[in-house]
Amino acid sequence: MKIGERLLKHLTKKYEPSKLVSFRFGRYDVATKTDEEGNPVLLFIGQADERGIIKGDQFTRKLLKDANGVVIKDHWDYKGKV
Repeated sequence: MKIGERLLKHLTKKYEPSKLVSFRFGRYDVATKTDEEGNPVLLFIGQADERGIIKGDQFTRKLLKDANGVVIKDHWDYKGKV
């Protein structure tokens, strides 16, 4: 599974730092964990059960910055089914 352009637009936003953010995207439930700057770094997408646990796909983000804080590399890796 690939992350589409529409979902990537949601994932480039800044959220509350070090929190789990959940939202609905089309027919999917999405949960993303943010880093200390508020950037999404862990993504779960699929269908949530009654406890809110998402069964679907997991992605992690490689976000590499230089000494000045400029983003050098921004890439999402597919980690498999959860």
